[in-house]
Amino acid sequence: MSWSATQYVRFEAERNRPAIDLLAHIPLETVATAIDLGCGPGNSTELLRARYPKATLSGIDSSPEMIAAARKRLPDIHFEVADISAWKAAQPFDVILANAALHWIPDHQHLFPILIDKLAPGGCFAAQLPDNLDEPAHRLMREIAADGPWAKKLADATDKRAPRRDAHWYYGVLQGSVATMDIWRTTYHHQLAGGTADIVEWFKGSGLRPFLDPLDAQERVEFLARYRAAIDRVYPSFADGSVLLPFPRLFIVACR
Repeated sequence: MSWSATQYVRFEAERNRPAIDLLAHIPLETVATAIDLGCGPGNSTELLRARYPKATLSGIDSSPEMIAAARKRLPDIHFEVADISAWKAAQPFDVILANAALHWIPDHQHLFPILIDKLAPGGCFAAQLPDNLDEPAHRLMREIAADGPWAKKLADATDKRAPRRDAHWYYGVLQGSVATMDIWRTTYHHQLAGGTADIVEWFKGSGLRPFLDPLDAQERVEFLARYRAAIDRVYPSFADGSVLLPFPRLFIVACR
C-alpha cells in the first residue's frame, strides 16, 4: 500500500493519544534499548524518546516515505525500511513498541510470540491495535467497495487488515510466554472541527488506503464522494459543524 506521511500527521494530536496512554502503562523505569515497530513518520518514536530519554532507540517501517519523514523529524535516531513480519533483531530489546501497526500484518498467533522472543529478560512488548472494523466508518468502506463499478478491483481490499481478535484471544496467545500482561480496550471520542470532511480525511491516511490504492484517479474521486455522502448520513454534526469520531482501540502490555 502507499502511505502519505503528510496525510497521516494531519491528525497527529489525536493519533498520539493512544500512544501516550500505551507508553504510560509500560512498568519499566529504566530502559537501555527500545524499538518502534511501524514507526510511521516518527511521532510515536518521539513519544517513546520522551518516556525513555536515556535509551538507545530505533524504528522500522515498511514505507520509504514514512521512514524519510521519521529521519527528518528525528535525525539522531536510526530508522530503516523493513517489514515487521520479516524483521530480524540484531539484539534483544527492553521495550518493543508497536503503536497502530500490527493490524496490517496477518497471523498474530504466530507473530506475537516471535516478537516476545525478541525481548530481553524483563523486557516489555507494548502494542496498540485499532479495534474499529465494526464501526460505521469501516462498514461503509466495505459496502461501497462491494457496490460499485470497482467491485472486482476491491475484492481483496478487506483482507489487507488482520482479522479482528478480542482481548481473550490475545491473552490466550501470550499467556504462556510472558510473566505479566495488561490488556484493556478504550474508545476515544475524537472531536473533529471540520465535521464529516475530517472523518474522510482521517481515514484517507489509514483505513481507506487498501480501497483507494487500486483505483484510478476518477474512480477515487467517485469512491470518496460516495463515502463522504454515507458518512454524512451516519455521523451527525453539531451546530458548529464539528463531529465526534468514536474510535475503539485494544492495548496490550506483555512483559517477560
